[in-house]
Amino acid sequence: MKIELKQKFFIESARFLPLLPKSHPCAHMHGHSFQITFRLQGETNELGWLIDYNDIQKSLKPLLSQIDHKVLNEVPGLENPTTENLCVWLFDRSKKIIPQIVQVSIAETRDSECIYPVLG
Repeated sequence: MKIELKQKFFIESARFLPLLPKSHPCAHMHGHSFQITFRLQGETNELGWLIDYNDIQKSLKPLLSQIDHKVLNEVPGLENPTTENLCVWLFDRSKKIIPQIVQVSIAETRDSECIYPVLG
């Protein structure tokens, strides 16, 4: 049976967006409490699971520790850490860890969210 799961994580990170004009508030160092949601799809196994939520947490913890309580600009590949770039960065790396991941979404505030990839 095909199923979809979502697992949410919360991290705190600082960043500045170096390509913006100095007059833009995001050109200066600031922080976010990011909510990251990983969307997984696939067939259930003999236990009736796509994947154990505990396994998702353990598998993604090393990846998320690279950006949690860090300055994102200092993370290789995130020199311009827009939420869009962070979303692609996380998707590309998490998909190698858990192949069932089909999408990553990131909310940087309670009313803004970025999703990658956009599924048809």
